Amino acid sequence: MLEGIVAFILVLGVLIFFHELGHFLVARWAGVGVLKFSLGFGPKLWSWKGEETEYMVCAVPLGGYVKMLGEEDGEEVAEEDKARSFEKQSLSRRTAIVAAGPIANFLLAYVIFTGVLAMGLPLYVPQFESLMPTVDSVVEDSPAERGGLQPADKIIAIDGARIDTWHEMTEIVVESPERELAVDVERAGGVVSLLVTPRSVEAESQDGEPIIIGQIGITKDPGDVAIQSASPVHAIVDGAVATWRWAELMVIGIVKIVQGELSSKNIGGPILIADMSAQAASQGILNITLFIALISINLGIVNLLPVPVLDGGHLMFFAIEGIRGRPVEERGREIAHQIGLFLLLSLMTFAFYNDIMRYL
Repeated sequence: MLEGIVAFILVLGVLIFFHELGHFLVARWAGVGVLKFSLGFGPKLWSWKGEETEYMVCAVPLGGYVKMLGEEDGEEVAEEDKARSFEKQSLSRRTAIVAAGPIANFLLAYVIFTGVLAMGLPLYVPQFESLMPTVDSVVEDSPAERGGLQPADKIIAIDGARIDTWHEMTEIVVESPERELAVDVERAGGVVSLLVTPRSVEAESQDGEPIIIGQIGITKDPGDVAIQSASPVHAIVDGAVATWRWAELMVIGIVKIVQGELSSKNIGGPILIADMSAQAASQGILNITLFIALISINLGIVNLLPVPVLDGGHLMFFAIEGIRGRPVEERGREIAHQIGLFLLLSLMTFAFYNDIMRYL
């Protein structure tokens, strides 16, 4: 339990630090005054005041922020400091400062991937199609064959519960040894209902304890694209390819959820991240480092969504400003931020609900 909490704080701490560091460094480069650099929210656990910036670690490790001079609407700035305020910067500089956070997350993933590839280790990037619960082959005389499953069947529901991914299907089967399952599959343009009873198989838990799991005897081509560099020099390019492919996969996933092709129950929150952090940490330094890279890409993409209060929302306002030739009116920004905050809190609540239901 303690190791899981430590792993969770480590993962979030690294991600938040690099994200905020991106904002901080570009703001300093642009000559903008930075008043606060905070990891976490809420009460301060530790702080140190530099020449101008107060560096803080706060009690709630679910985010962070960089407070810049003149960043907030209506903020009073001394006359001699106005040239250093965020609002007085050119559109291109403000855009660079805001975009630097997500870019830092992508760069962190790129550095990790490049380092792994430079060591001669392969990276595997799944194709979206390979995540789907489509059967490639059926083992002879298996529960799946006896139940009527066939190659190319796409499993869409088990016991009435919607199935979107191979992982979801596997979780149910593993937890259901010797229990008859009602399986609905798409076949030749129609839906076929089957009954399949997973057989009991001895296995080991993550802790090495003997357990009994269910198996039905179907296989799937993983469909992963293996990336392996011939030399450290090649890793420089291959690291960018791996970062792009993982980002592309995550964007496709978000689009599929919005379109309804993937269930929204795939949205996870801090409890899921904590659990996955603990699992990655238990598998060694390489796995948790790669996990940090993947979550970093995810964080970068989510922050680029055009939702007010996120970096992407600010960039959306800057794009409108660039087109119109003048900023969006303050009242309009206030209303948009209130809507964005409501949407973000709703999404966080929904993700937290999903986490609770996932582990009940």
